[in-house]
Amino acid sequence: MKIDNTTAAVVTGGASGLGKASAQALAAAGARVAIFDVNVAGGEAVAAEIGGVFCKVDITSEESVVAGFERARGAHGQERVLVHCAMTARRGKTLSFDKETHAYKRTSTEDYAYGVNGILVASYRLASLSALGMAATPALEDGERGVITLTASVAAQDAQIGQVIYGSAKAGVNGLVLPMARDLMDLGIRVNSIMPGIFATPLMLGATPKVLEGLAASVPFPKRLGKPEEFASLVLELTRNTYFNGQCLRLDGGIRMAPR
Repeated sequence: MKIDNTTAAVVTGGASGLGKASAQALAAAGARVAIFDVNVAGGEAVAAEIGGVFCKVDITSEESVVAGFERARGAHGQERVLVHCAMTARRGKTLSFDKETHAYKRTSTEDYAYGVNGILVASYRLASLSALGMAATPALEDGERGVITLTASVAAQDAQIGQVIYGSAKAGVNGLVLPMARDLMDLGIRVNSIMPGIFATPLMLGATPKVLEGLAASVPFPKRLGKPEEFASLVLELTRNTYFNGQCLRLDGGIRMAPR
């Protein structure tokens, strides 16, 4: 797909981190970008910087997402590109020992469902609602109507201790990719996912220098955290290269996560 000033894009989680870098890269390539986020100050700042539009959107709410798409499409027209980076989840081991009660406790079903809703269900919600709009647009070159890029994680394949919610939900995101790509193939809508490794996002950079040094050293090469700009570069390639479809791509410097 050619990216220019006729291309509308929606980026979730665009107020910071991987989403922000993706929004900046798409805008620099010429696209008109709408940012979906709950961080109003951050989202409005990025939107102003790139000449885009900010939409306050809670990805766990169908009503909020629908309203966000309506606002974005009202400003820029139907998006041809969706990059979904936003998520929300909780942590917890399947079972952990409670020193106060001297008994095992489990991560609650409610906590697990919260993470699945904030990662997997939200990914389906954003992708399917975007595809519904894309389906009504005229086809471009190769019969293409749009491209959807979801964000999984290397934890989808080698989640660590304490990542039973996150890892299984991100694995579910990868599980969406091929059947959704096949569902949408006759409409010319492509679906892929990126599995980032350890990236220098604001959340990760909140760790202590010693922890960050250890994380960087665990990456085979290059021995550093990934740059959000490198994630955004892959987003652009997946958008431009029409032959990428139904793919789940690791972007991790060759890391394979240890159990802990």
